[in-house]
Amino acid sequence: MADDDVTLSGEIKGKLIDSKQKWAEEGRLLTGKTAAPSERLPPGQRLVETWPVLDLGIQPEIPTHAWRLFIDGEVETPVALKWDEFKKLPQARLTTDIHCVTAWSRYDNRWEGVSARDLIALVKPKAEARHVIFHSYDTYKTNVPLADFAGDDVMLAWSWNDTPISREHGGPLRVVIPRLYFWKSAKWIKRIEFSIMDKPGFWEVRGYHNYGDPWREQRYDDEI
Repeated sequence: MADDDVTLSGEIKGKLIDSKQKWAEEGRLLTGKTAAPSERLPPGQRLVETWPVLDLGIQPEIPTHAWRLFIDGEVETPVALKWDEFKKLPQARLTTDIHCVTAWSRYDNRWEGVSARDLIALVKPKAEARHVIFHSYDTYKTNVPLADFAGDDVMLAWSWNDTPISREHGGPLRVVIPRLYFWKSAKWIKRIEFSIMDKPGFWEVRGYHNYGDPWREQRYDDEI
């Protein structure tokens, strides 16, 4: 099977995860402010020029011959795409900003990949589908409303600033959803599940906001 050629190296950063969960419990980094999306830098964010690496401690090594993308759930035409098949889909380019929940932002990131709208057209979600659940090769999961996945600035990207996305940043393919905090833009994407019901993911069940709008400073669960 293809998964036999996927290597998972590293180990779960338990202390880091516990620390980030405590941030949510304490409301760390919150300013209590909101802003309109027309203000480019969301509340509480600082600009950086580098691209910090954040993960759970495991970085998959996924050769393109072993890579698969499964798109299924509440869709009319589920697919299992090999790398060459995915690269033959219509290609798109976007330039967007990144806003991380750990309070850094990076402007003008150039992406190349396949737009979410083209993937949606390919699989044809059923009328009752309302949510999208991302499943990654490192077992990470996160959730977004289908309406947000269908945005015109959302893509599955294989290139960043004119170079292939590195393994540490989610290569060979990652999700890019600029309007939400970047933990929603899953790395090492393996499966996109269309669902009737919402299914909170790794950080959402550990105290982080279920939606994650940077301009409304939705860092953490309102009920904590």
